Amino acid sequence: MVGAIAFSGKAIIVKLAYRHQVDAVTLIMLRMVFALPFFAAMAWWASRGKAALTRKDWLGVIGLGVSGYYLASFLDFAGLVYITAGLERLVLYLTPTLVVGLGWLLYGQRITRVQALAMLISYAGVLAVFGQEVRLQGSSVAWGVTLVFLSAVSYAIYLVYSGEIVRRLGSLRLVGLATSVACLCCMAQFALLRPLSAAWEVAPQVMWLSVFNAVFCTVVPVLLVMMAIERIGSSMVAQIGLIGPLSTVLMGVWLLDEPFTAGIAIGTALVVAGIFVFTRAGARRG
Repeated sequence: MVGAIAFSGKAIIVKLAYRHQVDAVTLIMLRMVFALPFFAAMAWWASRGKAALTRKDWLGVIGLGVSGYYLASFLDFAGLVYITAGLERLVLYLTPTLVVGLGWLLYGQRITRVQALAMLISYAGVLAVFGQEVRLQGSSVAWGVTLVFLSAVSYAIYLVYSGEIVRRLGSLRLVGLATSVACLCCMAQFALLRPLSAAWEVAPQVMWLSVFNAVFCTVVPVLLVMMAIERIGSSMVAQIGLIGPLSTVLMGVWLLDEPFTAGIAIGTALVVAGIFVFTRAGARRG
């Protein structure tokens, strides 16, 4: 539960930082700079006494790092410029449905009727919240939702293709290496698109928020969720993780003064209910 809430808090921290006139390229670079030492240490620790990575392993790690952590993170940060933290979390929570959809598209894996119905419920919920935000904030919400949805797709691709390499390297080693690759990509992106001096011209609040984001909304929840999976299994973790979007909506209302209408409440309930049924159906099927 703590890991799910901490992950969800990332959007709140990003929205708070945007109040200090910082752009997505700079903000994600700062987050990754502060997170890199932790992830590099994680990769080193998990690699002790293990065989060196082959060329195929490195290509896999780089590909997964770019898709699952660099692109997914950058698109998410970019989308948060245009939409509320609550809607962002609801869109990202569609990731399990995207994983199953990719499994059907790429490998012909069957989608059950219960899963299909749960998917329809979840997407209907997102559309309900989307409609409310368009009415309140304007058409730019559509672009924000598109960016965050592409972020979810990018992370779903990571999940679909990570299975084989996780079995070879182990989850901790893969996460440490792939996230380190993503950190370097974000730093390279900043160096190409912004003057280096821009990193030190941000408001002090942005620096502290980035440190908090890197440690407590990135590194700590990664470790907590991995420890939870070892103890109670991925299915139970997924179900407990349903607290994530609810906590984001509540924190958004409390800390960001985001709107909370009856339509948003109904849409959020539909998404959470749909994903709950979806994960339960997947667990029974497994």
